[in-house]
Amino acid sequence: MLISPHIMYWQYFYRSSSFGLNSSASKVLVCAKDAVLSSGAAWKASTTGGIGGGPISQEGSARFLQTSTASANEEAIRTSILMDKKIVPEAKPPSDKDIDLFYQFLNKSTRLMVLTGAGISTECGIPDYRSPKGAYSSGFQPITHQDFLRSIRTRRRYWARSYAGWKRFVSTQPNAAHFALATLEKTGKISCMVTQNVDQLHHRAGSNPLELHGTVYTASCLDCGSTYSRQLIQEQVKALNPKWTAAIERMDYYNPRADESFGMRQKPTPDVKIDEKFWEEDFNVPACPKCDGMLKPDVVFFGDNIPKDRATKAMEAAKTCDAFLVCGSSLMTMSAYRLVRFAHEAGAAIAIVNIGMTRADDIVPLKIEARLGEAFCRFYLRSLRSGLPPSLHPSDIQLEVL
Repeated sequence: MLISPHIMYWQYFYRSSSFGLNSSASKVLVCAKDAVLSSGAAWKASTTGGIGGGPISQEGSARFLQTSTASANEEAIRTSILMDKKIVPEAKPPSDKDIDLFYQFLNKSTRLMVLTGAGISTECGIPDYRSPKGAYSSGFQPITHQDFLRSIRTRRRYWARSYAGWKRFVSTQPNAAHFALATLEKTGKISCMVTQNVDQLHHRAGSNPLELHGTVYTASCLDCGSTYSRQLIQEQVKALNPKWTAAIERMDYYNPRADESFGMRQKPTPDVKIDEKFWEEDFNVPACPKCDGMLKPDVVFFGDNIPKDRATKAMEAAKTCDAFLVCGSSLMTMSAYRLVRFAHEAGAAIAIVNIGMTRADDIVPLKIEARLGEAFCRFYLRSLRSGLPPSLHPSDIQLEVL
C-alpha cells in the first residue's frame, strides 16, 4: 500500500537541541497558506487510507503534522541542520537512490518493526557509544551490573555522575527522526517499536516503544521493590550532599567550555565524566525512603539480563513482522542483533539507517549511512512526488528556517 501524501506536511519537526545545543537556527517550520490547510483538511476527511491504511490519528496529526503537503528545496533542510559537531558522527547526505529505496521499503511493509539505538539521539546532543565521536572513544567505561551491586564506590560514581549530568540530559528534545517514527506509529504503519535507549525521547515525540534496556526516569529498591521517580532521587541526593550539589549546580551546563573546565562530558545516559576527587570519599548515595535498601536505576546494566517478558515480546514481534528497520544501532549487543536475525529468518525485509558498521551488515540488502533526521526529512519530501491532494499546488507551500 502506498503512503498517502496528505500527511507529508510537517508543521514542526525540529526543536532547538535537535540541531545542537548551541544552534541559532533553532526551528524549522513548514509553513503554508490558510487555503492550503483548509483544502488539505478537506482532502483528508474524504480519504480513508493513511500510512497504515487507516485514518490519521487526530493526536498524531495535531501534535506533529498538518494535513497537507509541501514542496521545498531539499538542500534547505541540510543547511539548516546545525548539529553539535562534537557529538554527531560525520556522514554524507543520503543519495537520491538511497531515499528512493528507503521509500519503497517503507511503502511495501504492512507489519513494520522498528529498532532504535543511541544513534538516533546524537542529533539531540546525546552521544552514542561506538562511533568515532562516541562515548567509548573518550575512554568511557560503562558500569556493570555486578559492580553496581558489590561496590559502594561504583554506586557513588554512578549517582554522583548521574546527578551532575541529569539537568542537561533531561533538557534534550526529540528530533525529526523521533517525530517521524511517532507519526508512522500513530497511523498504524509500525506494528512494534523497540528502543535500546533509556532517554525517553520517543515518548516525548508521542511514541510508545518497548524499552528493551529500561529507563533512567525511575529507580527501584532492590530490597522491597518500591519504585520512585528519578526527580525524587535527585532531590534526595541534593539533601544528602548539600555542599557537593551546590558546587555542581553552579556549573554552566550549557556552556561547552564548562565541560573542559570541570572535566565533564555527557554520556548516552545521564552519567557524565567528572573528576573522581569530586565524589569518591564524601558523597552519600541515595537509599530507599521506605526501607533504606539499595536503589538501582531501572536500566539493564552491562552484564545484566533483559527481563524475560520484555525479551519475549520483542522476539515475537520480530518473528511476525514483514519488515524490520534498524535506526541508529550497531547491533553489537546480542539482544538487539538477535531480533534482526529472527526477522531475517522469518523472511522479513531488513533495512538499516546507521552511520558506521553494524553486526548485521552481511545479511541486510539495504543500508543507508546517513543521519537519521536528515534521512527522514528527505523521505517525507520524496513522498510528495507520489502526488498532491486536490486543489493544492507546490507554489502554495514554502519551507522557512527561523
